[in-house]
Amino acid sequence: MSAPAALTANNTPLSPLRFLERSASVFPDRTAVIHGDRTYTYREFGDEVAALARVLRERIQPGDRVAYLAPNIPEMLFAHFAVPLAGGILIALNSRLAGPELEYILDHSGTTILFVDSEFVGSVSSSKTNVPSLREIIEIPDSTVPYPEVPAGIVTGQYADLLAEGEALADQPLHWGVDDEQQCIAINYTSGTTGKPKGVMYSHRGAYLNSLGETFHNGFTGSTKYLWTLPMFHCNGWCTPWAVTQAAGTHICLRAVRADSIWDAIDNLGVTHLCGAPTVCSTIADAEQAHKVDTLRITTAGAPPSPTIIGKLEDIGVTVVHVYGLTEVYGPYTICEYQEAWDDKPQSERAALLSRQGVGMVQAENARVVDAEMNDVPADGQTMGEIVLRGNNVMLGYYRDEAATAEAFAGGWFHSGDLGVMHSDGYIQLKDRAKDIIISGGENISTVEVEQAIMSHPAVIDVAVVGVPDEKWGERPKAFVVLGKGLQASAEDIVEHTRTLLAGYKVPRDIVFPLDLPRTPTGKVLKFELRASK
Repeated sequence: MSAPAALTANNTPLSPLRFLERSASVFPDRTAVIHGDRTYTYREFGDEVAALARVLRERIQPGDRVAYLAPNIPEMLFAHFAVPLAGGILIALNSRLAGPELEYILDHSGTTILFVDSEFVGSVSSSKTNVPSLREIIEIPDSTVPYPEVPAGIVTGQYADLLAEGEALADQPLHWGVDDEQQCIAINYTSGTTGKPKGVMYSHRGAYLNSLGETFHNGFTGSTKYLWTLPMFHCNGWCTPWAVTQAAGTHICLRAVRADSIWDAIDNLGVTHLCGAPTVCSTIADAEQAHKVDTLRITTAGAPPSPTIIGKLEDIGVTVVHVYGLTEVYGPYTICEYQEAWDDKPQSERAALLSRQGVGMVQAENARVVDAEMNDVPADGQTMGEIVLRGNNVMLGYYRDEAATAEAFAGGWFHSGDLGVMHSDGYIQLKDRAKDIIISGGENISTVEVEQAIMSHPAVIDVAVVGVPDEKWGERPKAFVVLGKGLQASAEDIVEHTRTLLAGYKVPRDIVFPLDLPRTPTGKVLKFELRASK
C-alpha cells in the first residue's frame, strides 16, 4: 500500500525563515542585534527584513540570485532572511576577494542585484559592465564608521531608499516559509582544485536542520550573546545567523576582528559565544587584554587548533570546542564531544584529544574513513583513508556543474577529499589534504588558482604552490617559480603581479626561484618534495 499524500496538517516544509517569524512574535522587545551604537529589537529585526523582502520581491523573480558584499554588519545578517523571504537565493561574497574573482562569481551565479558595503564599492567598479545579468548595485553605508571615499558612477541605489520603498508596501502579505523545503536558499562559492570557485547549493531543509544542530551543540538560548568573529560569508556563518535567531539570542556584530574589539565586547557586552578559525583563538589568547573570564565558549574549525592555544584559553576559563566540516556540508559536520574521563588527564594530553575532529553532530550521520573501494579502514588511529559524509546537511550539489556533483557524490557519500584516520573510540582525526588545498586563517586557498595567477607573469614558465606551516594562520602559500631563459623577475615583482589578480591572503610572500621543478615520469609535480625543502 502506498503512503498517503502529505497533508498540510502533518507536513510543513522546513525553512529557517520560521525562526525569525517566531522570535519577532514571541520576543518582540528583546535585543536582537548590537552593532556599535546601533541596536535592534526582534520586532525591529523582523520589520526591516519584511520591508526589504517586499521591495526585493518587486525586483526579482523566484530563484533569482541576490549577492551581498559586506562585513559582519546587521544588513548582512538581515539578508539571510530577507532574500529567501522574497523568493531569492542569497550569494554572500567573500569581502577579501579581488575584483576579477568577485566578477567571476557574480557572472557564474547570474546575480541580478548586488548589495555592497561602502568600503567595498571600489572592488566592483567594473562589475556592472562585465556581468551581463547584474541590473542594480545598492550601496550600504555603515554609520558606525567614518564614511569612506566612494568612487562615483558605480552604485545605482541606496539601501535606505529601498527600505523606504518596502515600508510603503507594508500592506502586502508575506509567507514566512516555502512550498518546497528542498529549494535552494543560498549558494556559497568555494575554491576547488580546478582553481575556479564552485557554487555550493544549500536547501531550506538543510539550513533549518543544521541550525538546530548548531543551537544544540553550542547551547544557544535566549540569554546567548553571540559575537560575530566568524565571517557571515563563510558557509553562511555556519548557519549561525539562523541558529542564534532561532534561540532568540543576541547577535553582536563585529566589522573587523581585532583583539581590542573582541575583548571590549567580552568585557562590556557580556559575550557568551563566538566561532572562528584557530587564528581567532590565538588573537584572543595572546592579546594584551586577555584575562580570566566567567563564561565563554569558542567553537573553532578550519585547522586543528594548537594544543598550546587550547591550554592558554583553558587557563583563562574559556571552553574550546573543535568541529570539522566543509562548505559542502553547511560548515560543521562533526564535533569533538568532550568526555568526562578526560578531566583527569594532563592538560597537554587533553588538548591533543580536543584537537581531533570528533564524531557526527546530532543532525548528521557518522563520518566514515574509507579506502579506495569505499571500505571502512581499521579504527586503529593509524590507517589513513578518505573522510566521506552524508545526511541532511550535505549540499544539494554544485550550481551549474553536474559533473563535479556526480564525482563528489560517488558511491552515495560526499567525498571530502580530506585524508584522516579513525580512532578506536569512533573519533576521526584529519591527517592531510588530498587536494592540496591550503587552509590559511580558516579560508581555503586553491594552489591551482594561485599558480595560474603567477603563470600569467610574462617572465614565468613554470610554477608550483604548496602550503607551509605558519604560526599565526595555520598555513600560508609558498611559490616555486621557474623563470624563462634570459628573463628576469624578482620576488617583489611576482608578489605585486599576483596581488592585482588575487585577494591578498592568497598571495605567497615566500618566493623561491629553482631552475626546475621535481616531477614524476608522467609530469606531475612532486609537491611533497617541495614542502620538505628549505
